[in-house]
Amino acid sequence: MTRIAICAPATPITRDMAEKVTALAAAEFPGLTLDFHDQCFAAAGHFAGPDDQRLAALIESANDPRADAVWFARGGYGSNRIALPAIAGMNEAAARKSFVGFSDCGFVLAGLYKAGIGRPVHGPMVGNVASAGGEEAIRRALAWFAGDDRTLEPGLDERPSVAFNLITLTALTGTPLMPDLTGHVVIVEEVAEHLYAIDRLFFHLVAHLHGVAGLRLGMVTAVPENDRPFGSEAEDIARYWCASADIPYLGRAEVGHHPANRIVPFGLAASARRA
Repeated sequence: MTRIAICAPATPITRDMAEKVTALAAAEFPGLTLDFHDQCFAAAGHFAGPDDQRLAALIESANDPRADAVWFARGGYGSNRIALPAIAGMNEAAARKSFVGFSDCGFVLAGLYKAGIGRPVHGPMVGNVASAGGEEAIRRALAWFAGDDRTLEPGLDERPSVAFNLITLTALTGTPLMPDLTGHVVIVEEVAEHLYAIDRLFFHLVAHLHGVAGLRLGMVTAVPENDRPFGSEAEDIARYWCASADIPYLGRAEVGHHPANRIVPFGLAASARRA
């Protein structure tokens, strides 16, 4: 039996979401046990409880010797506010776990990767169950926990990879959470940003990706309409800024804010461990 501890470093989920995911796991993945921390349902303004409550829940989940993995409940915004002290408070039990999430929770994944703690993994989160087609994403995450490598992003190869939300990775640059990505294939995705904002983010990001093996573009979804056409699509933007920084552009990837979001273990996929 694989026990998965679930906490919310950023924004909360509802008990209805937790019940739907628990029922799906019980029906289709009986080898998994989901343990939702009560903090997942807390609220303090935008956040799933104040910083100290979210911090305590993340450390408790990571250090719980009974848990085999940590699954983040939802993104949004807020994990950066607690990532550094959380990582500083983790013990040897955390080092044996996988940590699964994406979007804003990329701040924690990045910090874990830099610190060499556990196995950070880009993948769907519990909150995805509330979106259209979200059960597909939940099944993919649960299947990966259960040992199914068919859930992995199909373009992963012998090179180490990471996957981030574009605005999250851009915000990470220059901070103590930013890992060394030399030799990595960097996958980025984005949601609900204007194309001009995506262009601006790439302008900043490529200046901080020296020595990477290349960049792949994930899904860019829910792009708002501007008052005038930008003139370039998301892939054109990625190609342009990669060329400007002499970064190989390696094509598209099936990751992002979409039910088709695939699993990307940080580092080498072949050495990924669930727990």
